[in-house]
Formats: sequence, structure tokens, C-alpha cells
Amino acid sequence: KRQVSLSLNDDIAVITIDSPPVNAINQPIRAGLKRTFEAAIADPTVKAILLTCAGRTFAVGADLKEFDKPIAAPGYHEVFAVMENSPKPVIVAMHGTALGAGLEAALACHYRCAAATARVGLPEVSLGIIPGAGGSQRLPHLVGAKAALKFILNIAPVGADQALKTGIL
Repeated sequence: KRQVSLSLNDDIAVITIDSPPVNAINQPIRAGLKRTFEAAIADPTVKAILLTCAGRTFAVGADLKEFDKPIAAPGYHEVFAVMENSPKPVIVAMHGTALGAGLEAALACHYRCAAATARVGLPEVSLGIIPGAGGSQRLPHLVGAKAALKFILNIAPVGADQALKTGIL
């Protein structure tokens, strides 16, 4: 079974990450995202792309097993650029928790929505690092520098209602 799948629902490409238990983003997930997004973009019948995750949660971040070594290709920036630069609208639907690289993937999408019970955050500073997959650049463009800095330094995830008020959703 592929950890990232592409299905068609009429003219909507649905890309689903399915890597239990927490959909951590690692090299196979990044490669799958790149492959499926490129396929959806190239398909002339696809009018929009929806990114989602299977299971009990959205992607909760990078795979910690990759932290002590160089990031294997394709890297986060390469994959998220494909998503962000898509000529077709890219929508993400989040549930559960979207943390770190999971939220950074969502920030690379054109539109973000979430279940009312979802929580989002960039907790990297609690590990002594900054969001390294583009979140520290995309978030300020979306919500402004002051709100982005407060969000990043807060560490604790916020609920969907607060994310909506902040402008993330």
C-alpha cells in the first residue's frame, strides 16, 4: 500500500497521506506528495487538488528519525514549492493535529480548512530549532510578521477557532 495516494472525485484530485499512526512526513511521504501533485497538475481533467490525511490525525510533523542526518531528496522546499506553485487550486482539509512540517505543508496550499476540533502549531522552538520547511516564511506572508512570531514562539498548538481568527485558516 502506498503511503500517499491519488484518487479522482469528478474533477477533483484527492491526495491522501496514510502513514499511521501520526502521518509523520518523511522521505517516502515527500516523494509520494511530489509524485501525486505532479500527476494531478499534469492531468487536464483535474480542476482542483485536495490534500488530506487518513487516520485519526493530520500530519504531526517531520519524522524525528530524519533529524540527525541530511534530508533525503526530495526535500521539503522542493515538494512544497510544487504544491504552492500549482496552477490549479490546492486545498488542504485538516483534522486532529497539524504540527510542524504538517502545518508547513498546509501553509504551502492555497486554501486551508480544518475540522472544528483540529489543532495547529509550529512547536519546533521547543526543540531548539525554527520551522525549517518554509513555515517561518509562509506564515508571516499569510498573517503578518507580529502574529507569525507570536504563533511560532507560543509553541503550544491552537484550536481551529483561534487559527481562523489569526488568519491561518
